[in-house]
Amino acid sequence: MKKLSVCFWVLAALLSDIMCAVVAWNYCSMLWGIKYAGYSAPASTAFLLAIPFVIGIAISIALALFFKKKSI
Repeated sequence: MKKLSVCFWVLAALLSDIMCAVVAWNYCSMLWGIKYAGYSAPASTAFLLAIPFVIGIAISIALALFFKKKSI
């Protein structure tokens, strides 16, 4: 059970890093799109892409804590 706990902690860390990269990329893309392509949505809509990642991170942390409790 301890190995599962560690795996879910690592998964949560990887998801947070991937979330930062995806949101930053899309935010930058929106800024350039607004400036040169005439997008009508504000650049802050790129932050909506963080919602599924935050849910995944929360589930991973919850499972890591659950499996850590089971191993004790």
